[in-house]
Amino acid sequence: MSGKISCILPFAPTNELEVTIKALKASALVDKIVVVAPEDVNLEGVAVIVSKVGLFASATWKKIIEESLGDYVVVYSKTMALEVGMNALERMCKACDDTGAGLVYADFYERKEGKLSAHPVVDYQQGSLRDDFDFGSLILYKKEALLSAVKDMDADYIHAAMYDLRLRVSQSYELFHLPELLYTEVELDTRKSGEKMFDYVDPRNRDRQIEMEVACTAHLKKVGAYLKPEFKQIEFSEEEFLVEASVIIPVRNREKTVADAIESVLKQKTDFLFNLIIVDNHSTDKTTEIIQSFKDDRIVHIIPERDDLGIGGCWNRAVEDDRCGKFAVQLDSDDLYIDETVLDRIVKAFYEQNCAMVVGSYQMVNFKLEEIPPGLIDHKEWTPDNGRNNALRINGLGAPRAFYTPVLRQVKVPNTSYGEDYALGLNISRHYQIGRIYDPLYLCRRWDDNSDASLDIVKMNAHNFYKDKIRTMEFKARQQMIAMR
Repeated sequence: MSGKISCILPFAPTNELEVTIKALKASALVDKIVVVAPEDVNLEGVAVIVSKVGLFASATWKKIIEESLGDYVVVYSKTMALEVGMNALERMCKACDDTGAGLVYADFYERKEGKLSAHPVVDYQQGSLRDDFDFGSLILYKKEALLSAVKDMDADYIHAAMYDLRLRVSQSYELFHLPELLYTEVELDTRKSGEKMFDYVDPRNRDRQIEMEVACTAHLKKVGAYLKPEFKQIEFSEEEFLVEASVIIPVRNREKTVADAIESVLKQKTDFLFNLIIVDNHSTDKTTEIIQSFKDDRIVHIIPERDDLGIGGCWNRAVEDDRCGKFAVQLDSDDLYIDETVLDRIVKAFYEQNCAMVVGSYQMVNFKLEEIPPGLIDHKEWTPDNGRNNALRINGLGAPRAFYTPVLRQVKVPNTSYGEDYALGLNISRHYQIGRIYDPLYLCRRWDDNSDASLDIVKMNAHNFYKDKIRTMEFKARQQMIAMR
């Protein structure tokens, strides 16, 4: 291994910045440190680039590559003091050399509320297109990969430059994950996983999201995975069904909430026939008893013969049933429809928008049905023209979800209990339009027993890796479909 490292840092409070600079200079490979500051400052032995917009702006990166950079460029993105592990930078350079990667990132230690814990990250895939992919705060670029990516950057980003940068690097190089704990960062965001997961749909982040969509769309066009807004048309009268719509509730051990969910369905007012299919996945609490206490002919209570079904498998069991209606409409056993018009509005959306899937919007509430942040989740990043491309970047499509049953029976739902709805939406959107209702249809209750209320890092990584794998499958499928045209 040969060559020198240039390090790029954001401006930080003096005590934090001095610690980081000292830690980096401890490596004999580091020959230059560049600090990006909002105004000109005097830092001994350090180059300063003045930029009021910071590291995430493309104008800043245009200035950075004007510097005389070493063979490797290390970027640290946090303002808290960095602790560099023994020979960490040398190890990242070696990984870069040995693999020919354009970018190397590693596992790290996380100091949160005074406690030190390991923070593993996941391998990058072709489908790792989400802009919140966790690389950690310390990334090493091969110089030529970085220079080429920045020179090709043709948009004036304020928020999306580093996202655009790694997408461009991935077009020609591997992004290599070194599964070693090489540094320690301080984590200030101590919210539970269930609170963080909605950041990308927070209206306060809308400007940022628009830029991320632009960068992702440009990447998909470059690599042959972009889909034009052209969709298969649906003839809804081709098949006969006993009822127009079926609400489907998969449930296991939800004695606290299932009765409320059932009641919110039964009170729906429509001018068409509908039923409620409850797939009771071998509950061991009072859930089964509660379901059976409802004496309504519209309820279809199914206890599967199989004992290996996840949420997706329960959906398949319901949809394959002869009593399933033309449209299959989702309701989680934790949640409620917002009023008695929801089912009618969803069915009308299928005909008005000629779509194979409809996604509504929902209101975040606590168990007392009081609104909690971020409030309305309307997924306005889904647009008719570009929604199915942007869907490869975001981590979910929204709720409640509803499907044209013949298409759902053909595609089938992955037999998992996480990400199955996202996989389904991506697959359907490859060929069909997905309709949207931006008004709230659904009260999504967040409480401690929610499956994603508070996940540890291992479980979060497993969820994120699975969704990246789903995106990779869809990404490759779209590339193949486009190449065959």
